[in-house]
Amino acid sequence: MTLNAAPTALPQPFGHGFPADPHAVYARLRAMGSVHRVALPDGSPVWLVTREADVRRGLADPRLSVDKRHSGTGFKGFALPPALDANLLNIDAEDHLRLRRLVSQGFTPRHVEALRGSVQAAVDAGVERLAERLAAEGRADVVEELARPLPLTVIGELLAVPEAEREAFSGWVAAMLTPASREELASAIGAVHGFLLDLVARRRARPGDDILSDLIAARDDEDRLSENELVSLAFLLLMAGSENVQHLLGNGLLTLLTHPRELAALRARPELLPQAVEELLRHSHANHTAIRRFPTEPVDIGGVRIPAGDTVLFSLAAAHRDPARYPAPDRFDLDREDKAHLALGHGLHYCLGAPLARMQVSAALGTLLRRLPSLRLACAAEEVPWTTTFRFHAVRELPVAVSADGAVTHRPGTAPDR
Repeated sequence: MTLNAAPTALPQPFGHGFPADPHAVYARLRAMGSVHRVALPDGSPVWLVTREADVRRGLADPRLSVDKRHSGTGFKGFALPPALDANLLNIDAEDHLRLRRLVSQGFTPRHVEALRGSVQAAVDAGVERLAERLAAEGRADVVEELARPLPLTVIGELLAVPEAEREAFSGWVAAMLTPASREELASAIGAVHGFLLDLVARRRARPGDDILSDLIAARDDEDRLSENELVSLAFLLLMAGSENVQHLLGNGLLTLLTHPRELAALRARPELLPQAVEELLRHSHANHTAIRRFPTEPVDIGGVRIPAGDTVLFSLAAAHRDPARYPAPDRFDLDREDKAHLALGHGLHYCLGAPLARMQVSAALGTLLRRLPSLRLACAAEEVPWTTTFRFHAVRELPVAVSADGAVTHRPGTAPDR
C-alpha cells in the first residue's frame, strides 16, 4: 500500500488555513482530544499528540523509538543516504548514549562558556551589518543580516567549516526542509552528502582543534563510531546548530517587536533577558513537532491505543499553548511563573546544543536592544513572510527600521559616521 492510499479518509489539518494561523488549528484539535489520527500533506497517516502532559510523557517513553527500523506504514522523515541518517535523531538506547557522549565533550558548560567571546564577536559583526544597511537604505532584513549568519558562523567555527562554504550548506539545508519539487530535494540531499564526505576527508588529512577532528580521531584511533555515524553527526550538528537558532531569533524578535510593553520592560531591565529567552522558547519556537516516534509495542496515549510501528508526532506547538498547563497560554508574558517548556527536547533526546543556542539568542537580542534602541518593524506584522510546514513555522524575512530620532548606539571603541 502506498502512503497516499489510506483505507479511509483521514482529517488533514495542515492544509488550507493552517499557514495563516497554526495555533488556532492546534487549539481546535487540543480541545477535541489529546490524540488524533490525521494525514500529513502527502497523505501519510500519523498520530498527532496535542496536550502538554501527554507530549511530555511521550517524549520520555522508551517504548517510543526514533529508529526507522521500527516503522510500519506512515511518515518516516527524510529518505537519506546512510552517511546522513545514522545520527542521534534516528538512534535509541545504548548507541544513542555512546554517540552522545562523544559529541557532548564539545558542549560542556566549560566549553560553551569559552565560546562566549567568539559568539559575541559574531553577534557584533551581524548587528554592525544590520546597522550599516539601515543607515544606507532605511530598512534591513534581520534574518539576512544577523539571524542566519550568526549560527552559521558559530557552528561553522566549531566544526572548522571554511567560511566560504557555509552559505552553500545553509542553502542546501533550506532546500531540504522546504523543497519546491522532488528533484530539488534529491539535489539538495546529494549536495549535502557530497559536501560532508569531502569535509571529513579534508579534516582527516589535516586535523585541527575542532569537534569534527575529535570525532574523526574517535573513529580512526579508537573505533568508537562508524564512518556513517561520523558523517551523520557532522550533518546533524551543522543542520540543527544553524537552523534552530536562526528560526528562534527571527520568531523571537518579531514577538518582541509586536509586544511593546514587554519590549519596553526588557529594554529598561536587561537582567530580564534570560527569562525572556525561555518564554520565547515556549511561545515563539519554530518547531511544530518533535522528531517522529514509532511504538515498539502497542502504547496508550491520552486514552488512545496506538499500534506498534505507527508514526507518532508530538506537537510541541500545541503543548506550549495548552491552557491545562499554562495560564493564558497565547500571551507572551515575561513574568510567567511556569517557564518550563519542551522546545529543546525532553528525556534522552534533549538538545545537546541547548546552552550554546541560549547563549547566541541572548547575546543577539541583548546587543540589538542596546545598539538599536528604536528598532521597529518596517511593515505591518501581518505582512511579515513566513515559511510554514507541518514541521515548523518560521519567519522567512524580518524587515526592520529605526525611528527617525533613534538611529544607532555604536559599539565601544567605534565612532559614529560623520
